[in-house]
Amino acid sequence: MNGADWAGAIGAGGVFLFLIVVVWQIAATWRARMLASREEQYKQMALKYQQLLEDNIEMQRRSVEEMTQTRISLSSVEKMMREIE
Repeated sequence: MNGADWAGAIGAGGVFLFLIVVVWQIAATWRARMLASREEQYKQMALKYQQLLEDNIEMQRRSVEEMTQTRISLSSVEKMMREIE
């Protein structure tokens, strides 16, 4: 091999190495964007879950209030029925 052959081989190797690095960096950037997007989706799901949980707690509180009122009314009706007997 003469000097021109070596230069061509080194040049071709350099081009291939450059292309490998470029593809690697593009893949790493794509992966980082996908992870960031997934993390944003997890944050949105967590916020939605938190809102649903707060709504559920509020509904449960209202149900307990209504049951308490129903018990009070029922006790009053029972007391009234006993007095009538």
